[in-house]
Amino acid sequence: MTTKQREELALLEAKEQLTDREFDRYEYLKKQAANDEIIKQFKKNQAAPYSEKISRAGNLAWEFMNKLSNQCFVSVGGLDSIVLYLFLRKEGINVPAVSVSSLEDKSIQLVHRALGVQALKPLRSKVEVIREFGWPVISKEIAGKIDLLQHPTEDNATVRHAIITGETGAQGGWSTESRMQLAQKWLRLFGGWTNEIEGTDYTHPDFFVSDKCCYYLKEKPCDDYAKSTGRWPFMGLMASEGGRREKALMVNGCNYYGVSTIRSAPFATFLRDDLLHLAMDMNAWYLHHWEMFPGIDGHPLDSIIPSIYGEIYFDKYGIRQTSKAQRTGCSMCGFGIQKEKRPHRFDLLYERNPKEWDLWMNHVAQDATGNWYGWGKVLDYIGVGWRYPEWYLGKSLTPPPPIPGLISLGELLEMTSEVAL
Repeated sequence: MTTKQREELALLEAKEQLTDREFDRYEYLKKQAANDEIIKQFKKNQAAPYSEKISRAGNLAWEFMNKLSNQCFVSVGGLDSIVLYLFLRKEGINVPAVSVSSLEDKSIQLVHRALGVQALKPLRSKVEVIREFGWPVISKEIAGKIDLLQHPTEDNATVRHAIITGETGAQGGWSTESRMQLAQKWLRLFGGWTNEIEGTDYTHPDFFVSDKCCYYLKEKPCDDYAKSTGRWPFMGLMASEGGRREKALMVNGCNYYGVSTIRSAPFATFLRDDLLHLAMDMNAWYLHHWEMFPGIDGHPLDSIIPSIYGEIYFDKYGIRQTSKAQRTGCSMCGFGIQKEKRPHRFDLLYERNPKEWDLWMNHVAQDATGNWYGWGKVLDYIGVGWRYPEWYLGKSLTPPPPIPGLISLGELLEMTSEVAL
């Protein structure tokens, strides 16, 4: 809560009688205040020493197992959940591990096979999901909001208004500066879908944006597995990753037992450094216990850390980092791409597989005139560079041509030398 909201809550509490609107606002602020206390405790756990977090994660995992009579499984994807699966095995928790492995990098698939992770099939192909629903870009939360703007209905009118203006109804406590509002840079690019309704003058592209990829490719297959087996998932989620899951994990806690959702996230309070610390510990443990797992052709992995991540090292601040990928996902996922420096994930895809890069950049869907396009068009629209990957990978001595209207590197060097003289 902001200081302004706390003062507003105090004023409402001091009133003898509230109007219906004031009461809605009071209930909203009171809930926010309660959440703040929960988040404060969560952040305290985030700041705890590594050894304390490990002990707590083990206790949480066994609490979840006992509560659900051992009817659990591990949802496995990248490094976070690979480490979780090994951690649970080390703790004596032996439950099935499942993954839609075909969506992951080849090096991750190799680790999955060596650990005996059961492969599930996605409901649709990556290309089918993009063509039908739209492009997964910016972030899952923002893509979901843009998706609502693209598909206006009477039922989502209040939410769409909040996305454009920040103004909410009773459910949002009649806020006028709601976090539901999109940042101006994204409103300018994608807010035009509702210009006539909201009286705005934003623009929009001739392609759709969507947050539905994860659902059809990963979440639904795992949900179907859970329903068919009567098991509930352990998940390698961490609030420190940010995004829409951050506040949900902070408020709902590591183990959550809801009406329709039950899950355990023992690593919820971990920072990235904690996870990489544990990855190193689990790698050492695996090499001494690899016979508990299938291995590859009867042999252990050299490392449980997939090669796409590179090596784990300490940066200048003493924090563990990975030398290559920091996060992984589907090769066609664009969530967070605008935050990456080049060489970014698509440049690295070019390095691994130029043909796949060309497919995703140029030949995914067709526009209204029948011309093929791909991620290249989407990245151009949001201002993210993608051309000349060889240069950014250090494999070409020829620099990219200057962008029209921008100063070239040569001109910059010339100006710098003149100033020095």
